[in-house]
Amino acid sequence: MAEKYEDIVLEHLRRIRASVERLEGDMSEVKHRVSALEQQGAQVQFQLAALNNRMDRFDERLTRIERRLDLV
Repeated sequence: MAEKYEDIVLEHLRRIRASVERLEGDMSEVKHRVSALEQQGAQVQFQLAALNNRMDRFDERLTRIERRLDLV
């Protein structure tokens, strides 16, 4: 009778191990995807900073043009 319970316990432990292994694989995939999202977010911030820099230069040029044409 004790052997029957041991078999049941071993079967449950095998199922738990298989489930944990699937979760580990899923977590690994999630970590890779989050890392990719972080990299994309950093690239977007870099591009936004570059665009802001260009807009600032356009603003300076427009201000100079307005001053030269006495529009201000």
